[in-house]
Amino acid sequence: MLKWAIELGQFNLEYKPRSAIKGHVLEDFILETPLEGFDGKKALVAIEPTNEECLDKEEILEPWWTLHIDGAINRDGAGARVVLESPEGHQLMSAIHFSWKATNNDIEYEALISGLKLALEMNIANLIVRSDFMLVVHQVNEGFQARGSQIEMYLRNSQSLIRKFREVRVNQILRGENSNADALEKWGS
Repeated sequence: MLKWAIELGQFNLEYKPRSAIKGHVLEDFILETPLEGFDGKKALVAIEPTNEECLDKEEILEPWWTLHIDGAINRDGAGARVVLESPEGHQLMSAIHFSWKATNNDIEYEALISGLKLALEMNIANLIVRSDFMLVVHQVNEGFQARGSQIEMYLRNSQSLIRKFREVRVNQILRGENSNADALEKWGS
C-alpha cells in the first residue's frame, strides 16, 4: 500500500468514498409514491398480470413478515424468544419460559411452533423464518432427517403449521445476527 501511495502521490489524487443508497430509503420512496391505476392503493410492483394463470393483484402485493426465533438453556432453566416483525419494522416480542427439562432441539422447535401460531393468529400469508439453529432449519427444509419420536413429532407439527401459510421460507442466519434480541431469550430462561 505504501508503494502505491508513493507512486500515485505525484498525481495529487484524493479518495472520496462513494455514498451508498440505503435500501430502506428506496423502500420508503416506493411505498410513499402513489401509483396510478391501482384504485389509490400503494404497491411495490406496478405489474398487471397478462393472463389468467398469473396471480391476482392482491397476491402480488401481499407483504412478507419476518419471524426471528431463538432458544437458550442455562442452569436457571430453558427459554425461547419469538420476534415477529412486520414489513414496516414493528415488532411483536414474546419470551417463553419452560419449566420442564428440555434439550436445545426441543426449545428451538417450541420457539418455531409458537412463532408460527402467532403469525397464523395475525392472518399473515407470507413469512420468512430466521433461526441460527442449523439442525431445525435443515429438518424443516427437508435437508436433514429427523431422528427420534420427539423430534419427528415437532417436525410434523411445524410442517403442518407451515402448510397453512401461502408461502414460508425458513432461513439459517449467523448467531451474531440473532444477538440483538438475546436479552429477551435469556430473560425467558
